[in-house]
Amino acid sequence: MTGLAILIPIALGMGLLGLAAFTWALRRGQFTDLDGAAARILIDDDDRPGDLPA
Repeated sequence: MTGLAILIPIALGMGLLGLAAFTWALRRGQFTDLDGAAARILIDDDDRPGDLPA
């Protein structure tokens, strides 16, 4: 029973910490340009003019 008295507050604290990190990232604009990140994976940087072949 004493294990639960220790683990429950730790679990709640970790949940609040995760929620605080999510809201911090949301306010900083980490999730604003989801389409740009999805399209950036398709750009091939090896085909730029002026690059020497490997």
